[in-house]
Amino acid sequence: MSFLPQEIIRRKRDGLALSAEEIQFFVRGITDNSVSEGQIAALAMAVYFNDMNMDERVAFTLAMRDSGQVMEWKSLNLPGPVVDKHSTGGVGDVVSLMLGPMIAACGGYVPMISGRGLGHTGGTLDKFDSIPGYCTVPDPELFRKVVKDIGVAIIGQTAQLAPSDKRFYSIRDVTATVESVAMITGSILSKKLSAGLDALVMDVKVGSGAFMPTYEKSVELAESIVAVGNGAGTKTSALLTEMNESLGPVAGNALEVRLAIDYLTGRSRPARLHEVTMALCAEMLVLSGIEKDDASARARLQAALDSGEALNRFAKMVAALGGPADLVESTDKYLESAPVVVPVPALRAGFVSAVDTRGLGLAVVSMGGGRRRPSDAIDFAVGLTGLVELGDAIAVGQPLAMVHARTQEAAAQAVREVQAAYALGDVKPAPNPVIYRTIRP
Repeated sequence: MSFLPQEIIRRKRDGLALSAEEIQFFVRGITDNSVSEGQIAALAMAVYFNDMNMDERVAFTLAMRDSGQVMEWKSLNLPGPVVDKHSTGGVGDVVSLMLGPMIAACGGYVPMISGRGLGHTGGTLDKFDSIPGYCTVPDPELFRKVVKDIGVAIIGQTAQLAPSDKRFYSIRDVTATVESVAMITGSILSKKLSAGLDALVMDVKVGSGAFMPTYEKSVELAESIVAVGNGAGTKTSALLTEMNESLGPVAGNALEVRLAIDYLTGRSRPARLHEVTMALCAEMLVLSGIEKDDASARARLQAALDSGEALNRFAKMVAALGGPADLVESTDKYLESAPVVVPVPALRAGFVSAVDTRGLGLAVVSMGGGRRRPSDAIDFAVGLTGLVELGDAIAVGQPLAMVHARTQEAAAQAVREVQAAYALGDVKPAPNPVIYRTIRP
């Protein structure tokens, strides 16, 4: 069949639906550079204004998934389903570090291909990079072996997976066409589904630290991902979870690894973080058929935590991917800590009434703990701990958080940014739900 890129652009410009063949042709052109940057930008803008229906979204997602390598697990004869979760990103969201090992301890197999942090959100990959020796880009054979033997491997996106998305995203980024639910759906799912999943649970954040600007937009994205994921042949569901404050009381890479280890050992399980982690894990176990209902899934997950089996899978994964075998026992020996640790005093008394979660994330970025540009290096040691929560009663001078910084100057700036991120009022606000909704096929 012969298609012309400009004719495909024209059809979308005029508000027509594209056929699966037209979409496949265009995505092939993105991958092999036979479609120009200008043409890609024009199609992106046409989709931005005229949208794609669900059939187009499925075809677009599958074409981008199939633009590179798609992982295959059947030949390993794994005794359980291949499952994963993806979050739209937030602050203090360390869930993946516990969730992968917890699912592995319950009989699932989790080939988690994660991203780096950009903007105010922390990336799972950067957290693992703070563990000395841990290889986030193992060769495919080692990745498969670790998934098979331990049940979980958390690694970075390889160049072989959904390469068309990389080119398409970078063009959308500079042409103001990122904020299209159709294209965001394709971008997320093409990467995730290239891991060859049986089931995927999506964590779509809602609130001041969320990727989507409003609750309605978050719901729209969640519903699109569930429809398209299932349409592409992977069981998919989504939870809408709270991001009007940091998910855990800690933000920053090495600090979040410490929190994950404390969670798995049982030393500390902050309530909201625990609720989101358990809800996502339980949804994964039920969706993939490992457990029959939410109650039995939660009981099994709790047993995996209590027995130490989830912790054991985490430790084995870290060692198998090149990290220290005794990370759990000797955390301080391996994880960097910041030299300057100072409290953030509250400037007035009151109840925590609102949190600029994005502002908290950017405070970590400005200390060097995140990226403004993809090429930026990260300081793994810096971040925030002891973040107070919405509704907490605060006295004047009481710490809103502890700042962990490289220098006194960076610490002083972070103190001001954290103070600015917290609004204190005279009335205790009504609590937000931790999980707003679950969207299933």
